Amino acid sequence: MVASLLFVATTFLGCEEEQKKAPVEKVVRHYKGDIEVLNSCGMQGAAAKMRAYLRENGFDVVSYRNDRLQNYDETILVLRNPEWEGAKALAKALKTENVMTIMSKRAVVDASIYIGKDFEQIIEPEQGEKDDN
Repeated sequence: MVASLLFVATTFLGCEEEQKKAPVEKVVRHYKGDIEVLNSCGMQGAAAKMRAYLRENGFDVVSYRNDRLQNYDETILVLRNPEWEGAKALAKALKTENVMTIMSKRAVVDASIYIGKDFEQIIEPEQGEKDDN
């Protein structure tokens, strides 16, 4: 009986020590996020070009279409899920500070992009990235 108690005590103490030594890792769920792109500038093909640009930069565009309004001068990022971890990266990729949060129970995406007339400046490579050869 003493031997079985000693075995049980060593087994539990051994497990307890291993648990204390093991580093605690925070599990974070990473995903690209669902994005919709709306052509709000009136330029033909803007939504398709923005979709291609965003996909090349690792974002998941789940829908793209024309918006009812076609007169936006600047691109606007509307966050539907303010806790989405990709919001800052998306704003940086869009080169915009025009970011707002509008929550809706009907929203099925993490972010909506309303393309403005500045979209070509967003999707074109930076001056330093062009190869002049």
